Amino acid sequence: MNKVAHYLQEHLLGEVTTNSEVRRYFAFDKSILHLAPAIVAYPRTEEDIRKTANFCWQLAKRGQIIPITPRGAGTDTSGAAIGPGIMLVFPAHLNKILNLDVKKKTIAVEPGVTYDVLTQTLFSHQLFLPPQPNQTYATIGGGVANNSFGEKSVKYGPTKKYVRSLRVVLANGEVIETGPLNKRELSRKMGLTTFEGEIYRALDKLLEENQQIIQESRDRFTHIANSAGYNIFGVKSNDNFDLTPLIVGSQGTLAVISEATLAVENHNPQTTLCLASLPKLDSLAELLPQIKQLKPSVLDFINQPALQLIASLNPNELTDFPTDLNSAIHLIIEFDHQKSGQQKDALKKLDRLITSADGTLAASTNPSEQAEILKIKQSPATIVNFTKGPAKAVPVAEAVAVPDNQVYEYLRRAYDTYHKVGLPPAAWGQIGSGIVRFQPLLDLAKVSDRQKLFKISDSLYSLAVKFGGSITAGAGDGRLRAPYLKLQYGESLLSIMQAVKKIFDPYGLLNPGVKTATPAEVKGLMRTDYSPGRHFEHLYR
Repeated sequence: MNKVAHYLQEHLLGEVTTNSEVRRYFAFDKSILHLAPAIVAYPRTEEDIRKTANFCWQLAKRGQIIPITPRGAGTDTSGAAIGPGIMLVFPAHLNKILNLDVKKKTIAVEPGVTYDVLTQTLFSHQLFLPPQPNQTYATIGGGVANNSFGEKSVKYGPTKKYVRSLRVVLANGEVIETGPLNKRELSRKMGLTTFEGEIYRALDKLLEENQQIIQESRDRFTHIANSAGYNIFGVKSNDNFDLTPLIVGSQGTLAVISEATLAVENHNPQTTLCLASLPKLDSLAELLPQIKQLKPSVLDFINQPALQLIASLNPNELTDFPTDLNSAIHLIIEFDHQKSGQQKDALKKLDRLITSADGTLAASTNPSEQAEILKIKQSPATIVNFTKGPAKAVPVAEAVAVPDNQVYEYLRRAYDTYHKVGLPPAAWGQIGSGIVRFQPLLDLAKVSDRQKLFKISDSLYSLAVKFGGSITAGAGDGRLRAPYLKLQYGESLLSIMQAVKKIFDPYGLLNPGVKTATPAEVKGLMRTDYSPGRHFEHLYR
């Protein structure tokens, strides 16, 4: 690999290294897996990405496969930000905001731009990008690659709703721009003699031949929070043909993102933040749809077992709060309507709903008082970061999504699963989007705990599919959840998605193993010393 690294360093502007310490660092992301790259490159320009891809493509044509793994901040929990071969690390150089059009409300960025930088820039113009993940140090490239959801996705939707166009580097090094094409524009693309033309021709044929099965499944998988597999449902719509929905959520397996143009929304900093505490879990079944009708901008939850676990880890963290922390479940609800009268009206209706369920409600428009509520909302960080002893909060079934009318039953059944393996069913998440996060406390050095991990995963993913949900909302399937894709989509849909991968990446150069890993491959990559330590400076949430 030293010869390859020397060649790349000669031709790229960015740095290239085979240093063992660097490679060891990039062998880990936020998942429970590990896999060290052979070479780490820090591209300075899109041209660096193009040259790297073309170099690997030429080698592949001669039978030598050197994979490419794009990487942002390494916050991925699915094992998609690790890989063999060449790792392209974006935050070092490709971290610029290229253009902000305040009138059109669009922003163009390089993939290494972090959400905190983007947010600060947009806030100064009274704008924001709603689907921001909790990890503000994560990169936009990673967010697009995973189709990330954020706390405000309940009102504003996931990342895919905001991606207007992309510049991407294909597996052979060609650079293309994606965006909606009408029939005439599509015909021109299909007439190209380039690899781009091959992709359009093959993809159009694949989707046309499987139109019926795709159409029959569209409603089921587009009306839930879902980022599993490839979004074959969004490519052809309203006489348009657009590669963008395929790239969003593809986790670097179809192309490498070099630039993203995103739509943004008006931001209202004057919000009403509420904490609703419900004595009974089954109140969710009736309440959740009614609360969503009030158009909250945030609708998160944390359950009693989670708060009990937090109290055992840090007894003084949640004291003197204006609510009963022993309630079965707590909802954190925000209203950001542009008019204060609309917020007041929503709050009155919410109060009636919570009272009807014998719950309590605390609400405030005062930032300092809101900070107290936010402390409860963000308290799962204690579980994720500050557990005592060898058992750690393991991010496995941590972004499962189910429809509104199934959330209560899903939680009830999930509790049963946890009780069977002797663990507290601590849960939290963006319940307004149907997203439930479980991170069981396990010591992966123990065979018994690894067995528990797979029992929990098998149960929670199977339940999600049974209830019409998804194995992953916006955390990606990556390597870790790839074995469950067949469970979610069935043989026919999954075979179409596998064919999409083959069209874009015939030699298997781009993030191999991501979205295709087998259970045996996952077990072979598992860490026995899992820890969130690499993210302590940011306090992973």
